[in-house]
Amino acid sequence: MFEWSEEELAVRDAVRQFVDKEIRPLRDDLEHGGMPPYEVCRKYYKTFGLDEAGAELFDWQIRRDEARDAGAEFDEPAPEGSGVAMGPIANIELVKVSMGIPTAIGVSVGMVAGTINALGTIEQRKRWARDIMTLDKIGSWAITEPDAGSDAFGGMRTTAKPDGDGWVINGQKTFITNGPYADTIVVYCKLDDGSEPDRRKQPVLIFVLDAGMEGLTQGKPFKKMGMASSPTGELFFDNVRVGPDRLLAGQPGSDGRESARKNFIGERVGIATFALGIIEECQRLSIDYAKQRELWGQPISGFQLIQLKLAEMEIARVNVQNMVFKGIAAQRSGKMDLAEASAIKLYSSRAACEVAMEAVQLFGGNGYMAEYRVEQLARDAKSLMIYAGSNEVQVTHVAKGLLRR
Repeated sequence: MFEWSEEELAVRDAVRQFVDKEIRPLRDDLEHGGMPPYEVCRKYYKTFGLDEAGAELFDWQIRRDEARDAGAEFDEPAPEGSGVAMGPIANIELVKVSMGIPTAIGVSVGMVAGTINALGTIEQRKRWARDIMTLDKIGSWAITEPDAGSDAFGGMRTTAKPDGDGWVINGQKTFITNGPYADTIVVYCKLDDGSEPDRRKQPVLIFVLDAGMEGLTQGKPFKKMGMASSPTGELFFDNVRVGPDRLLAGQPGSDGRESARKNFIGERVGIATFALGIIEECQRLSIDYAKQRELWGQPISGFQLIQLKLAEMEIARVNVQNMVFKGIAAQRSGKMDLAEASAIKLYSSRAACEVAMEAVQLFGGNGYMAEYRVEQLARDAKSLMIYAGSNEVQVTHVAKGLLRR
């Protein structure tokens, strides 16, 4: 059975202290005051040296790849890090107070810098990825569209039309995390060169855009039911002209679908860490409240129905924690397919939502009041059933994976 190491538990405790000191006092401003999370994200990165670690890892990777391109030997060891569990164990603690912070970091560093590093040339990586890995700049990953939803590729209407040695992008993206404030945008669009009349079969190209480009408009943050500390908005492309230096994967004929699927896997497995954070916080608050709240002269913790709620929360916590561990093991081995990632996302998001609603019920009328933390946790939990692909779509991926086997 996988367990947290002593080093990882020390990281957890340090993140908890940071959360209590630096984030918890800002919770209302982040959730209701329109305060973007990015300065808090940068403070978190600097406090734990993650900005320096990101720069060091990036520079090592560039030296390695430049040496390989030159046909030279490269035996410099990779920089030491905190291991792949640093992200999950920190996210579990951050989500307990503000889901916007790990969401902003995960999309920017994991998905945007990750896509550029995976598909970009060395020059493109130097130009865009390094500053994102240190959080000097914020990235957004733009694939979802108003009329496509979970049919990300088939329903995609944003197009890149060849124009000289470049392209002209037109279209719209929506529900884009970090979209209103992003410095760097990785955008997926269909190649509209007249060679494929069936829009669903047109190749998908990936470009890197910068805020302020002519024709690019970043909409204002949406007002949302939950995840209020995570700015989400629309992006509009009106004849945005791009050159070949902004095309990822190098060749106009390449297709970006596989890149997106890899990001979907990582994103869906990551939902389990968010779910675990919500479950743990709901359980902690519920236990404390059940011990303190009295009814008919005794704490409600003495009632069997309340004990059943707490026991079911523990069952959910253990199951989702095991899924987090499975995700870490898969990251270490590089073995995780879309169907399995979808199953993890499906179960963990359902569990988090059920636990959060039971916590609201346990608190009674107080649980429905915004001043009690469980109210926000319930709204955030619901978002996990929609974010990273709706749960209905996850069912389809799981079933298709089983049938293929």
